[in-house]
Amino acid sequence: MNAGVPPRTGMVRERVRIDVRGAVQGVGFRPFAWREATARGLAGFVVNTPAGVTIEAEGAPAAIAGLIAAIETAPPSNASILDLAVEAIWPRGDVGFAIRNSVVEGAATATVLPDLAVCDDCLAEMRDPADRRYRYPFVNCTQCGPRFSIVEALPYDRAGTSMRHFPMCTACRAEYRDPADRRFHAEPIACPACGPQLALWDGAGETRATRHDALLAAAAALRDGAIVAVKGIGGFHLMVDARDEAAVRRLRRRKGRPDKPLAVMFASLADLAREAETSEAEAMLLASPARPIVLVRKCGGALAEAVAPRNPYLGAMLAYAPLHHLLLGQCSFPLVATSGNRTSEAIVIDEHEALARLAGIADLFLVHDRPIVRPLDDSVARIVAGRPQLIRRARGYAPATIPAGIEPGILALGGHLKAAVALSTGAGVILGQHLGDLDTPEARDAYDVATRDITGLHRTPPRLVVCDLHPDYHSTRTAERFGVPVVAVQHHVAHIAACMAEHGLASPVLGVAWDGTGYGPDGTVWGGEFLRIDAAGWHRVACLRPFRIPGGEAAIREPRRSALGLLFAAFGRDALVMSDLPAVAAFTPAERITLATMLERGVNAPVTTSAGRLFDAVAALVDLRQCTTYEGQAAAELEWAAASPDPGAAYDFPIRDGDGGAPLQVDWEPALHAILADLRSGVAAGVISGAFHRGLALAIAAVAARFGEATVVLSGGCFHNGRLTEAAVAELRAAGLTPWWHERVPANDGGLALGQAWWAARMEGAA
Repeated sequence: MNAGVPPRTGMVRERVRIDVRGAVQGVGFRPFAWREATARGLAGFVVNTPAGVTIEAEGAPAAIAGLIAAIETAPPSNASILDLAVEAIWPRGDVGFAIRNSVVEGAATATVLPDLAVCDDCLAEMRDPADRRYRYPFVNCTQCGPRFSIVEALPYDRAGTSMRHFPMCTACRAEYRDPADRRFHAEPIACPACGPQLALWDGAGETRATRHDALLAAAAALRDGAIVAVKGIGGFHLMVDARDEAAVRRLRRRKGRPDKPLAVMFASLADLAREAETSEAEAMLLASPARPIVLVRKCGGALAEAVAPRNPYLGAMLAYAPLHHLLLGQCSFPLVATSGNRTSEAIVIDEHEALARLAGIADLFLVHDRPIVRPLDDSVARIVAGRPQLIRRARGYAPATIPAGIEPGILALGGHLKAAVALSTGAGVILGQHLGDLDTPEARDAYDVATRDITGLHRTPPRLVVCDLHPDYHSTRTAERFGVPVVAVQHHVAHIAACMAEHGLASPVLGVAWDGTGYGPDGTVWGGEFLRIDAAGWHRVACLRPFRIPGGEAAIREPRRSALGLLFAAFGRDALVMSDLPAVAAFTPAERITLATMLERGVNAPVTTSAGRLFDAVAALVDLRQCTTYEGQAAAELEWAAASPDPGAAYDFPIRDGDGGAPLQVDWEPALHAILADLRSGVAAGVISGAFHRGLALAIAAVAARFGEATVVLSGGCFHNGRLTEAAVAELRAAGLTPWWHERVPANDGGLALGQAWWAARMEGAA
């Protein structure tokens, strides 16, 4: 921070201007500044600006120093100060300290605060029969409630949010204007007399009940096994009794989600303890103001098996909106709370749209009339190597501001899966929320809206657009629409750059970028890359040994194809007669011949170095998964199967020199032979998985040691595999190297946009 007591003017009375940037709007910062200033007898004002908060304070030098110290050391709990600048200015002789109306002109570089879980004080009011907000599902204050989901314009004032549709009643206005009240300038302030209200609709949109009666009727329906679409903070959830096997299976069938785990919402950590084991770090993450879904290990209990079939983990979250607390309180059991959408579509945020898009899925609709400005899925996280790691960055965390020293106006469009966009502003790089995969027209429409939203909200038109190197991504095609220069950044370079930007790392580093698919400059499918990042740019120094995958993208849905491609690369046509292997037996003899011909001729059988496809191949070989119903399923099941504790065995992945100066190759063939020998000897899949994971971790450390870079960056979707990441971190540290991995920014494609913006700015500076 550029802070401190300003230069003395020699006068007893001095005046300073304090400009504060960061997450300082919507956290009670102006009331905090008013209280601190008035307590010290200072005159002046505090005001929201498009860049943050500005304070002008006049009075005794010691009092001014005390105010600055309070801002630096004890700001509001949800504030995050990126920069604080203090300038001495000429005294004006003000009397009293005021909160002024916001300044609306100028570039909007202020950080928008994410939505915050309801605080204990508000919950206590909501549960108090004597309080005027008793049972009110939209209670909030300066320390909690909706923020990003309701913001329409900056600076953050009620007039610039969707709460502008609800004029304050006399009682709320009095609280809003009272400096002694915790709702002093709480922009979403509301009560039953003037705020949003609930209604319960049937599938035709007819109102069955309103207000608290609507909630009671919805709870009764859930107890009877109904599927209820519930409008929350950032969109709809599809909710059902998490104990009811038939109801959960019915939800899966209607939603078109046969296997992917469903999130479960609990009223408290005590309720969760009956279903899962939670460490201290996991409990803290669950109960944080962001309230993400956290992956915790199941321990039995009463939940339906269909919630997370064949999965040792449960995606658990605690109630975060007052509405959730009321609903769970009436139900007295945990609720499945999965995204309100059909598979591959964007989450629904409007109640009228929900009637159409969720028709045939939900039996009833518990809605409210507060508009949601932008869709926000629930964030997903887990503890990896002792630290929180975000898998999906959305409600509670988005938007993120990453200080990166980048000139404003770079718009980065991310990739195709787990899409998110980013924009460089005067405050840093703003990384937007998770938008999902761009496979459907609805998803692409939502993505296009988000690209316009991020530039419009921050009043920063793009001067440069950055996209992935893949020519057929919707995000890539979108880049041309802005009419400004476009830069394409290679997929795995962006992964490594995202981790470097997140942690503020300088080159040189060795980046390990492992994922399922990334377009390589040589036209092949990359995904098991070792990239050296230095002052001159990036260099591919090593990769996994390539092999062909028959059917191309079909292999993403059929791990057995990756297994056959791996076997064919090692054994040729002899692989076709290995019918003792489940991955081979999964094809008919005629199918094997067709696929072998494709592999021999290279027809619709692209070459890949993908670590993700290697994981898929091993999962199919040990017969965990031959075909998948969601992205990453086979690799996840291979991770879950790994024997615990790790017996220490490791397959060999030797490093081979590339031909003619080509990158080194990490050879999987010795490991493949060992896996086949173990399979035929009856070794359990869990033991094979454990040795496979540890062998890959040793290979990562061996390549890193070969190149001698002290800093090693791990990125790409494979590093959401906790076993792989923790093993790689341990081996790198044992080799005397310093590993870095993602924590606040997803390692998967949800972080690509940040890396694209950071890399484009780096290249721009080097030009």
